[in-house]
Amino acid sequence: MASTPESKVKTKIRAILKEHGVYYAMPMGTGYGNAGVPDFLCCVNGYFLAIEAKAGKGKATALQVKNINAIHDCGGQAWIVNEDALDSLVESIKFLKEK
Repeated sequence: MASTPESKVKTKIRAILKEHGVYYAMPMGTGYGNAGVPDFLCCVNGYFLAIEAKAGKGKATALQVKNINAIHDCGGQAWIVNEDALDSLVESIKFLKEK
């Protein structure tokens, strides 16, 4: 299976989450699940965090944005993370762990 730019970002995100002891699950996109759910569903120090991985200038779909907004509306954190935002992800995880 060829490695895509987005799969490389997901691999880096997984490594960051593991390194910082963050619980995460990656829902499978099947006909039985909810479409548009972010790639990673996480819990950091009791805070809900969802991460949608994108490569380069990749944009979230309308359905992904709808899900991200629903998470925000319920008080959760949801971010779109590409390879340029990995350092920000680390800093945000550290901040949530200290709260």
